[in-house]
Amino acid sequence: MPTMLDVSEDVRAEIGDEEADRLLAGETAPGAYDCTSCRTPGDPERDPTSTVLFVGEETAVLAFAHADCLPSRVVPVSEEQLRGAVQTITGETPPASAEELGGSPRQAVLGVTCGQIAVGDDLYPALVIEPTAPIARPGSDAPEDVFLELLGEQGFQKVADPGRMPEELPGWSVLMVDGELHSILQPGLVGAPSAPWWQAHRPLALTDEWRATAKDRHTVLVYAAPVGTIGRQPREDLLRVALEKAALEGSLVAAALPLSGT
Repeated sequence: MPTMLDVSEDVRAEIGDEEADRLLAGETAPGAYDCTSCRTPGDPERDPTSTVLFVGEETAVLAFAHADCLPSRVVPVSEEQLRGAVQTITGETPPASAEELGGSPRQAVLGVTCGQIAVGDDLYPALVIEPTAPIARPGSDAPEDVFLELLGEQGFQKVADPGRMPEELPGWSVLMVDGELHSILQPGLVGAPSAPWWQAHRPLALTDEWRATAKDRHTVLVYAAPVGTIGRQPREDLLRVALEKAALEGSLVAAALPLSGT
């Protein structure tokens, strides 16, 4: 469906005519987004929306904003500022706000990318989790990023090859309600129900292909990597390349979680 997106000439020059036209036609536009300026929800099918491209020395992140908040434009930032501003393929997990990119302190948010991963000859629905900033151990002021260490303590396993099936993680699950992604659930305390480990700010729309594969497999592969490892990848083949690179660097963990809900 056509969108109310505005792609400026300088943004078009950076992302290319093909990707710009796909955005305007609604093929790669987000179903919804949190404005990168005011951080309130927007819908490019109903709201005039600007594409805002944050460009660092080596990385670029395409974000979305209400047209009343920001015009479509290219915003040069340092690579250090940009590393945490990662958006999902669907564009529905917000990047850092424009103010945060200016250097003010921010709290890490778990960004979620939805895609499909080939394991052998079979496709599986996948979620790739990447924080927007380093994760410290609760209560610690230490500067090191312990995101993978914390997940390892929960049972996530290091990935050597994304083409191999990760191990199941008992008690965890992925919740989908009415075809939208709601949360990743982890075991509760003894005698307590499952609790959200990650929960969408608002339910995330999923592609028809992702939903069909999820309902067929009843299993979702969940991968996780530290901030700046995967980044925003516009295609699933590029996402696979990023996962393989992270695995080679020892920076990728994964688990196979059952799908719950419909």
